[in-house]
Amino acid sequence: MGNSESGSYNKRLSVISPEEQSEIEQSFEKMPFIKSGSKKSLNLKTFQDYLGNSLPSFITRRIFRGIQSINLNNKSPIMGDEISKEQYLLFFADILRGTSDEKSWIMFHMINLENSEQVKGEHVQQFLKDLITAVLHVLKGNNVLSGWKLEKVEDSSFGIQALALHLLSQLKTSDGQTIEGKELLNCFCSRASIEEWLYKVPMISTLLRVVLTLGLSVLKQQTDYETEIRSLVPKCRVVKQPSFVSLLDLPSVMFLNYQLPSEMQQKWRLLFSSQIHGESFSKLCGHLVDQGPSLLVLKDSDGFIFGGFASQNWEVKPQFQGDSRCVLFSIFPHLNVYTYTGYNDHYMYLNHGQQTMPNGLGMGGQHNYFGLWIDSNFGSGHSKAKPSCTTYNSPQLSAKEEFTIDAIEVWAVGELSEELVAKNKKSILDADPEARALLDMTGKGRQSEGLRDKSEDDDM
Repeated sequence: MGNSESGSYNKRLSVISPEEQSEIEQSFEKMPFIKSGSKKSLNLKTFQDYLGNSLPSFITRRIFRGIQSINLNNKSPIMGDEISKEQYLLFFADILRGTSDEKSWIMFHMINLENSEQVKGEHVQQFLKDLITAVLHVLKGNNVLSGWKLEKVEDSSFGIQALALHLLSQLKTSDGQTIEGKELLNCFCSRASIEEWLYKVPMISTLLRVVLTLGLSVLKQQTDYETEIRSLVPKCRVVKQPSFVSLLDLPSVMFLNYQLPSEMQQKWRLLFSSQIHGESFSKLCGHLVDQGPSLLVLKDSDGFIFGGFASQNWEVKPQFQGDSRCVLFSIFPHLNVYTYTGYNDHYMYLNHGQQTMPNGLGMGGQHNYFGLWIDSNFGSGHSKAKPSCTTYNSPQLSAKEEFTIDAIEVWAVGELSEELVAKNKKSILDADPEARALLDMTGKGRQSEGLRDKSEDDDM
């Protein structure tokens, strides 16, 4: 390289530390390269053969093309048959800490296998499906599924397609239009569209970094490796019951976990499953109350899967509770999340044993017109959101406005606070028999009587 070219190269490489640069170089040196004069280079076949089972061949082809696209001298790259160590180094520098322009350049070429000026939506969708499939491959291959058992979740085939379509839906066309549904597959998108898209949807870059880190076994110590893994796949408390299979698949788990506040992404534990604990509203409440933030997932009798994230601890009381971090979501037949609109504060509601107020669990909307409602008789619910839920701007989540419940599961997310741990060990009414006797004499009883249940830790 000339002095100016060398200066530009070193400037771009300066975003990674010398230790990181050394590890990336060592990663390249381990590969079976071709020597041309004083330089070492690598072709696609040897690249794919070397990675073998570490990465599927369809994603190694895209990674190789992304490396090929790296511009070393501020001129248009010549897409030859080999890649060099310098390109390999800059590829990692740009993907990890490069500008939005540098990242979008690489991503555009990873998508654009036909070397055209624009890409069609269907090409972006296929790239996303390849990327998500590769993430699942490297997570399993590196034993970092963190307690999630493939036999304990739904098959991922639909989830891969659904997550790809959801991520694709955030992409605009070359002329800046937002196209709804599958019509986007036939539209064209420019590199500028890809750049804006990557900025708006950071999950795509996270997915790629996880594939590179695990698939190429590089920078596991120097990057935010553990944090990025946990943003996609939380640690899961293993369910011992052999009959239990979650309503969720792994792409859905990744999608939901990525929407959570960062402090709640590290750990999930199953609180309730109608498969395990039976169809009882009292049982549901007993496993739900005083367990901190949670995800509620339902399946109706028509096969639609949907639910809500409760950002605060559930309490049995005749008032709305929660905060603006609560959301509603759909999993099947399409994947989406619906966030707070600012219209009202009807985030979450749980009541039982009252004559003057609705009894059941609800999120969003208003009494008798919830975005999501489970009646206290447990077998039925509603999603009355026409044209949309006022609190979350969600559509009707269930197949029918009034639905029959097929299955429910609830996952606690994050760590239980010390206050709730103490409260779970012994409530004040348990500790004070006089207070309990007073309520019994007045005929009021305890509002949570029959709702609190013993911990199911032994069942996990």
